[in-house]
Amino acid sequence: MSDSPRIGYIGLGNMGAPMARRLLDHPGGLTVLDTRPDAVAPFVDAGADAASGPAALATVCDIVCVTVLDDDQVRDVVTGPNGLLSTARPGTVIAVHSTISDTTAVDLAARCAAHGVEFVDAPVSGGAAGADKAALAVMVGASESAFETIREPFGAFAALVVHAGPVGAGTRMKLARNLLHFVSFTAATEAQRLAEAAGLDIAALGKVVRHTDAITGGAGSIMWRDTTAPLTPEDSWFPIFSHVRALGEKDLSLALGLGDRLDVDLPLASRALAGLGPGLGVGTGDTARTHTKEDPS
Repeated sequence: MSDSPRIGYIGLGNMGAPMARRLLDHPGGLTVLDTRPDAVAPFVDAGADAASGPAALATVCDIVCVTVLDDDQVRDVVTGPNGLLSTARPGTVIAVHSTISDTTAVDLAARCAAHGVEFVDAPVSGGAAGADKAALAVMVGASESAFETIREPFGAFAALVVHAGPVGAGTRMKLARNLLHFVSFTAATEAQRLAEAAGLDIAALGKVVRHTDAITGGAGSIMWRDTTAPLTPEDSWFPIFSHVRALGEKDLSLALGLGDRLDVDLPLASRALAGLGPGLGVGTGDTARTHTKEDPS
């Protein structure tokens, strides 16, 4: 592979297009592919080449980024009759930014290896807004050599590129990240139900949440440890997380009390009260133990 590899980009949708735009100035050049001619045209106008299919693209590219819909489309792009592997040269790196199954990533990596091709699972976080700002986080599952190959070009559209581990690890990290994302969304809907039942303006509540999360960091502000094992009292994190537990258990108990009075079911709040302290590694506090004793929910 040359010092300035040519990059191919397949899939110019809401995520792929802004990511690919950041690669237009890549010194090795850019070749693009999408099923929609109107998606390809602006890139050609800006100086990129267009390919007629994955196989044609692979003949001229050293690194191929793929942002398509799902596992089936990824498999077709990589291993289909007109897929990348039908023409890719040994040493080519295929990087999939779609969120797929980690087992699909591992399987495709094995198929690619048989051709001397490196497969990388590299899902992204940050949404279309992050892509527009070149501020994405990319979680990469790859060999060390493949990671070194893609790290510099990925920096064109990402503010954070993390080597999560071998192939499959990038997808597993993305699934853990999105678990938090959508559980948080569900918790937000629970908070809205409580606020609405209390006669509050839930749009105003949303403004408060976005404002304070921008200051405190939201859920990610507690994610500093490198293990989930219980803490010992001698650990420097123990008093910090014990304080977080005390505040959290108090506020969760008060919210549950309000929910009881308003006849609003708050299952996530109940689960959080029971699991906050143990999850932080400092055990259940007195407030949670008392609430659990009085109300098994």
